[in-house]
Amino acid sequence: SPNYPNNYQNYLDCTWYIRPGRQFIRLQISDLDTECCCDWVYVYDGSSTSSRNVLQLCSTNYVVYHSTGRYLTVRFRTDGSVTNRGFQASYTSVGSVDCSSDNMNIVINRAYLNSLGYDGHNLYLNDPYCRPQISSDNVVFNFPLNTCGNMKQFVNGRIVYSNFLRAWPSTHGEITRQSYLKMNVSCLMESDSVSQIYFVVEHGGNSSIIGSGRFNTTMAFYTSSSFYYQVTHFPYLVDLNQDLYVQVNLRRPDSSLVLFLDTCVASPSPFDFESRPYYLVRDGCTSDETYQPIISGSQYRARFSFRAFQFLRGTDSVYLQCKVVICPASDFNSRCRRGCSRRVARELESEHESQTLVVGPIKLKGQCLLEYMS
Repeated sequence: SPNYPNNYQNYLDCTWYIRPGRQFIRLQISDLDTECCCDWVYVYDGSSTSSRNVLQLCSTNYVVYHSTGRYLTVRFRTDGSVTNRGFQASYTSVGSVDCSSDNMNIVINRAYLNSLGYDGHNLYLNDPYCRPQISSDNVVFNFPLNTCGNMKQFVNGRIVYSNFLRAWPSTHGEITRQSYLKMNVSCLMESDSVSQIYFVVEHGGNSSIIGSGRFNTTMAFYTSSSFYYQVTHFPYLVDLNQDLYVQVNLRRPDSSLVLFLDTCVASPSPFDFESRPYYLVRDGCTSDETYQPIISGSQYRARFSFRAFQFLRGTDSVYLQCKVVICPASDFNSRCRRGCSRRVARELESEHESQTLVVGPIKLKGQCLLEYMS
């Protein structure tokens, strides 16, 4: 605080924005002496004072808070009466968790570990044979979601992968009577492909790292209804009215999950699916008479077919965008199981946000060209 360790001034309104980078933040207030009726330190878990207010402090000897994101904001406000010593605080980057359907990536800051009395070589997971990569700055575990002792659960329509990250103060001997580090590491898997991550640690005792990730899916054309030969050369030349076959699937097959085709829309532009949209399927309901769902909502892949067409008014390009939903196979009340369901009836299903994919390009043979782009 201003003038620390001497008394601060009246009528202060100071704000500190803590933004160290990709990793999460451990804030430590080691000294705090203010007038409790009127002078306060506020801690916001986010990038501004409009973020969630998590602490409101006046006088204490020691406070530690771990951010749930990559930003913290600290504000100090005083009135016009009594002034005291103020406060002293410090922060350090802690770590992060990145999740996808391919891997869990755990990063722990070595400086943070050292401050707790641990070294990167002491860390291990449920499967002790899964070892980290250690650099001068970080300890990194990177492994497929279904390995290293990960446990999978279905919680409120979401798939959760969890593990425990442990560390002993010493690697020598067979027993210890010292306490050890134990962090719960979790991935809360969403349906879209852009990862969000947050970090939660409760001071004292065991702690948790929670990452929010997305399943990786791919979409591709196939040459026939057998779905044996994938189209790999683009542009994909087709005839007008030719049957086209599309498959969307998880990059890592998982029989405990199902994938549902929510919406597929065509457009003459790969960047604009709103100005001139043509829907093949919308909210799970068929919109084009040639659209044929083959598999949707019952396996970890979805398949459909439709007949090739072209847009009018001078354009020969067509792009296909599909939105899919991923649900636990055991949840028979999920969005994936209900099939056709207009959006008005789905407002409460926020846990099933859709993932968007684009596929192509395809061109019509001969004079009329049909183009799709991935």
